[in-house]
Formats: sequence, structure tokens, C-alpha cells
Amino acid sequence: MNTSKHSFNILGDLKVEIEVTDNPFGLPLEVLFEMAARINKKRSFLFVSKILGKHIPVHPHVSLLGGAALALLLHNRLQKLPATELDAMIQAFVEPDTAKGIYEALRVSPLEAEEPLLFIAFAETATALGHSMYSFFNGQTRFLHTTREVVAGMTPVLEFEEEHSHATAHRCYARQATFFDGTERVVLVDDEITTGNTSLNIIRDLHSKHPRSHYVIASLLDWRSASDKTKFVQLERELGITIECLSLLQGQIRVSGGPIELERPKLDVSLGYHDIPISRHYIGQYFTPVHDQTIIAERPLHTECYMRDTGRFGLDTLRQRGLEEQLVCAGQYIGSLRTGNRTLCMGTGEFMYIPMRLASEMGEGVSYQSSTRSPIYPHRQQGYGIQNAFSFDAMDCVGTLNYFYNVPADTYDELFVFIERAIGDEQEASFVHACRLTGIPVIHFVYGNQ
Repeated sequence: MNTSKHSFNILGDLKVEIEVTDNPFGLPLEVLFEMAARINKKRSFLFVSKILGKHIPVHPHVSLLGGAALALLLHNRLQKLPATELDAMIQAFVEPDTAKGIYEALRVSPLEAEEPLLFIAFAETATALGHSMYSFFNGQTRFLHTTREVVAGMTPVLEFEEEHSHATAHRCYARQATFFDGTERVVLVDDEITTGNTSLNIIRDLHSKHPRSHYVIASLLDWRSASDKTKFVQLERELGITIECLSLLQGQIRVSGGPIELERPKLDVSLGYHDIPISRHYIGQYFTPVHDQTIIAERPLHTECYMRDTGRFGLDTLRQRGLEEQLVCAGQYIGSLRTGNRTLCMGTGEFMYIPMRLASEMGEGVSYQSSTRSPIYPHRQQGYGIQNAFSFDAMDCVGTLNYFYNVPADTYDELFVFIERAIGDEQEASFVHACRLTGIPVIHFVYGNQ
């Protein structure tokens, strides 16, 4: 096994040392992530992904190909084939201008799932990664992502904790009462496994209610220690199950130095406030409504402002095909609204996959990222993952700050913000203020539902 060691002096005395133990595709670390300091006493550092489309604006097709890479790894594992060389994916990660052609070529020939599969992606960061991974499969497959939201009128089917996170509670809702029934293999998708405790927690809860024998955990990065891996073996023995893990990069980390003792990120106000008018657009007409009466045996949503096929309430292959067709039409419409050549598209929180796909249909010169709950310390230094920060009051959770990062001056001439449901001017005022602080001269808010 080829190993390599790397050391990152993040900020002050905070240092992370990495020993890479498995890098089957020879991916350069600088292609996958940069490092930053989290404002979180439970975990003082963050791998800032350059693929996810979360904290760093990226080419939308690069983010979608992150899911494709995991899909290919899973397909080969299930077919007991040697790991397919992911040369095309690696090329796209290094040369983003090639990503669109590679993505479209893969979509023409989806991977056949020769056995039923149930995909579950972790909120908030991995919702798009998991949905993208799922979208490359054809067959008897289903997808759902966890949520931090409390949905009025619905009881969670599963609940579990993510101990190290800034917001720890996860919930799983499903409109179909039978969504979790069955014995098929479950594929849990996360952007990064550090201890694996989140995966073990959901496996325990799911297995106690809907037991099955095989689980797969797919992630871009796997940093579990030897003692962490022992916990997986212990749970396998305890429950009589098999847990497999697959990732693009595997290794171990050692952290020294303390966390950043600040209450919140230092915000970037250097660009000044610009009282830019906000254009508002509604695209619900392109999508199947959440209260579609043709769907039978489903639990009604008391809050009908949610979009139906984000993944929060579960979907299957047929619904996914319909969603992709709708995304093409809606994306082309939004693309027709563009007036600039350098466009930033921004998803919000868990609402990532649909905005990411819409951005991918909007033409050339588009970058994509998403807002987040995670408070991260910004610092202007080459190689540091978070260069500047903007905060706003969460639109769906009074008293909670959300953030977006890495929007430098004079980079974009247009901003499209994607919000799942319109909430009202008062709730959006703080977010509008943060967007205006970026100095981007043209701003659109796009709503998936009214």
C-alpha cells in the first residue's frame, strides 16, 4: 500500500497532519480540498471540498461528477470488478472546462443496478452529492436525504444524531409509508467520514425498524482511525450485518492545537452595501406539484410549499427521470434570464441538487455554491479554504445564522439565488442584505415553489 504524509498549518497553532493510506486514482489532494478552521469546539478544522459546490464556487458539472465518481466505484464494487480508471473524472476535477462533456457522456449510458438499492444522503452538505450519485443508476433504486428541518404535520421515520456537527439532529421523512420497507442494500452517502459515528447511528436506528443485511457507506474522503474502524466491525458482529466503505481517498489524521475561540466568522464588509434591486422569478410551473393527486399511498404534506422531488420525501427511478426532464426545461428558462457572462448560482442549505442541476443547464460561465449552517473562520491567505464570509438570519429557523463564503470582489456580474419556497420579504431581508454586500450588480431570487 502506497502511503504519503502531508501537513497543514491552518491558523495559529492549529495543525492537521494527514497520512494518506489509499488513493487508488492518484488524485492530488489540492484538487479535492483546502483546509480551514471551524468555529466549533467539537471539531476545530474543516476539509473545504473543491468538488461539492458548498463553500467554494465550482463548475456545476464538476460537482455532479463527484456523485458520478462514487456511482462508478459502487457499481464496480457490486459487480466485483476491478476499480475502473476514473481518468475522465480526474481530468474534469483538474480541468473543469472538460466537465460538461464528460457528464453528458455518462448520462447517456446510466449504470444498471442489477439489485435493488436504497440511497440515503446526509444533510446538509451531502444532499446533492448523494442525489447526483443516485441519478447515475437505472433500475430498482430509491433515494432520500436526511433533513435538519422539522416538517409540520409529519412524523420522522428515522431520527439520529451527528455528534460533531454544528446542528446535530437528523430526521428522515417519507411520503410513502412503505418507503423503508424491504431488504435491499442501503447506500449511505456523506461527503466525508471522519469517525463514522453518524453512519453507525443511522444504521442502528434503521436496522431496529427496517433490518437488512448489507450497508455501504460512500464518501469522497475517509479519515477513520483504526479504533473507528473497530467500531464498524463491532457493529457488524452485534447486528449480524455487513458494512462496506468506499471513497476516493482514505487515510488518517492527527490534530494538534486548539479551536478558534470566536462566536462567529468575521464578515466581509469591505465591498460596502449596494442597494441593488432584487428580481424575483418563480419556476414551480416546471415541476410536479407536491400535492399531485396522481400519487397514491402517500402521506399528505400539510405544508405544500415544499418541492416534491428534492429527495427530502423520497423518490424512485421513475420520478427521477421526470425530474431530470423538468430540470432541463427550467434551467433553460433561467438561462434565458442571464444578462452577464460571469454568473454565480447559489443553492440554500439542503436545497442543493436541483439548483446545481439548474446551474448546469444555464450555459457557459456559470459557477455554483450553496449557503450553509457551518460557521467557519475566514482568512485571506493563499491555500486557506475560506477567504471571506457573509452571514444572514436563516429564513426557516428564527435566531439561527447561516453563511456563504468565498465571493471575491469583481468576480461575478450576476447572482442567481435558489430558494425552495418563498417565505416573504421580512424573513428574506437579512439574506437580501448579505447578497447586496457582495457587490454583484445584478441579483435574482429564484423560487421553486410559492
